[in-house]
Amino acid sequence: MTDSDVPPAVARWERVAIAVVTATFGLWLVAWALLVPVFQAPDETAHIDATVHIALGDPWVAPGDLRVDRAVNAAAVQQATLPSDQWSSVTELLRDYPGPSTTVNQMTQHPPTAYAVGAAVLRVVHYGDLRWDHAFLALRLTDVAFVTALPLVAWAAVRRVTRSPGAALVGALAVFASPELASIGSSVSNDAPVLLLAGVTVLLATRLLTGDLRWRTAIGLAVALGALVWIKGTGLPAVPFVAVVALSSGAGVLRWGARVLRTVVVLAVAGAIGAWWWLHNLLAYGQVQPNGYAAIRPPKDFPPGEHPTVGHFLDVSWGTITRTFWGSFGRGAQVTIGDLFSAVVTIVVLAVVVGWAYRRGPQLRTAVCLSVFPLLLILVQNQTSIRAYLTKAEVAGTQGRYYFPAIVCLIVLSAIAWRRLVPAGRPRAVAASVLAVLLPAVGVYGFAVAASWFWNAAGFPVTGRGLLRYSEVGPVPPAVLAVVVLLAGAGMVVSVVQVLRSGSVHRALADAPTGARRSA
Repeated sequence: MTDSDVPPAVARWERVAIAVVTATFGLWLVAWALLVPVFQAPDETAHIDATVHIALGDPWVAPGDLRVDRAVNAAAVQQATLPSDQWSSVTELLRDYPGPSTTVNQMTQHPPTAYAVGAAVLRVVHYGDLRWDHAFLALRLTDVAFVTALPLVAWAAVRRVTRSPGAALVGALAVFASPELASIGSSVSNDAPVLLLAGVTVLLATRLLTGDLRWRTAIGLAVALGALVWIKGTGLPAVPFVAVVALSSGAGVLRWGARVLRTVVVLAVAGAIGAWWWLHNLLAYGQVQPNGYAAIRPPKDFPPGEHPTVGHFLDVSWGTITRTFWGSFGRGAQVTIGDLFSAVVTIVVLAVVVGWAYRRGPQLRTAVCLSVFPLLLILVQNQTSIRAYLTKAEVAGTQGRYYFPAIVCLIVLSAIAWRRLVPAGRPRAVAASVLAVLLPAVGVYGFAVAASWFWNAAGFPVTGRGLLRYSEVGPVPPAVLAVVVLLAGAGMVVSVVQVLRSGSVHRALADAPTGARRSA
C-alpha cells in the first residue's frame, strides 16, 4: 500500500466512539436476552438440551440418536403453567423428571465445540443450584459475550477498506439494523461464536486484500478460519472464500508461487485446527454433515395432482429468507416486523450493492473477493432447500440467519457501494447522518415488536398487564430490563452524535494542511 492508501491513524475521539458503539451493542444484546422468553428462540430447546447433556457428562452420539431430556421439556411446561417463583432448580428437574424423552435432538449433527463451552459455563455457575431460567440465562449471556464485539469488527473492516472513519462508524451501527441478528446473538445457540469467528475471518481477509501481506496476518486468518469450522458447518463456505482471498491478495506484488504457498499454508493450518470433525463424519457416516432429522423425516411424494414448481419455491424461499434475516422472532418465527418492510429493505440493499459495489476502481478486487462468502452461503442454502423440496415436498431450510456468518462482508460491500453512490462532501455527510439514525431505529422497532408480542398480547405500547406478565415469568424484575434498555438507548443516541461529529471532523480535516491531517 502507498502512503495515500494507508488508513488514517485512529484519533482519540474515534476510539471513544467505537468503544461506545460496541458497549451499546453489548447492552442491546443483554436487553434481547432478557426480553425473549427462554425456549422462544429458534431451536433453543435443542441447543439448551445439548449443552445440558455435555454438562452431565453424556456422550456426543450419532446424528439423530440424541433425545431431549425430560427435565428440559418439564422446564418448558413450568414456563407455560406456573409463575416464576414456583419454578424448579435444574437439580430438582433432573431428579423429578429423569431420563430422555422421545423428542429427537438434531444438534449432534454439529461439532460439540460450542456446547462444550456452554457446559463449562454451566459448571462454573453451579447450574444445578440455580432456578432453570437463571441457569439458561447464563448460557444466553455467554453468547452475548461472543457477539458483543461484532460492531468493533465491522468498524475495523470498513475502515480498512474505505479508509473513512465516518463510514466505519456507520458500518458499526449497521449491526443494529437486523433485529433478528440481535435475537439470535442473544439466544442459546451455536451461532454466536460463529458470528464472532466469521467476522474476525472477514476482517483479516480485508487486511490481506488491502495490502497487509505479512505472514502473521495470514496465520491469524488461518487460526480464525480453523476455529470457525470447528464450531458449525455454516463456517465451511469460508474455506473457499479464504482460499480465494489468500490467492488473490498481493497480485502484482508477490509472485504466483509465493501466493500459492501462502494459500496452502493457510488452508493447512486451518484444517489442522478445525477439519477433524468433518473428517470424522466422512469416515463414520460417509458424508460431511449428516441430517439429524433424517430418520424421522423420510422422503415423501407430492400430493396427487401437485408437482414442484420454480415459482412456488422462489416465492416461499424469498419471503422466508428476507423475513428471517431482518426480524421474525419466536420458536416458529411467528412474529415479524413486516413482510413488506423486510422485502423492501432487502431490495434496496441489493440494488445499491449490485449497482455500485462492483464498479471499476481500486476496490473492485476487494469487493469481488468479499462477495464469495455470501454467494457460497446462498448456493449451499438453496441447494439444501431445493433437495428438501424435491424429496420431501416442502421448501425447508430457508432461514435468513444462515447468512449471518457473512454479515461483515455485506456491511463492507454496502459501505463501498454507498460511498460510490453518494457524492463526496456534504451529500455524503448527510447520507451518513441519515443512515446513522435509521440503522439503530430499525433495531428499536424490532425490539418493540418483540416486546409487544411476547409480553403484551401483541398490543402496543406496553401496558400494565404486560409489565405484570413479565414480573410473573420474566427472568429479572421489569425494572432491571428497563434500566438496560434505557442505557442501550442512551448509547445509541451518543453513537449517532459521534457519527454526526465524524462528518464535521472529516470536512474540517479535508480543508486542513497535510500535517494537521496526519496528526489528527
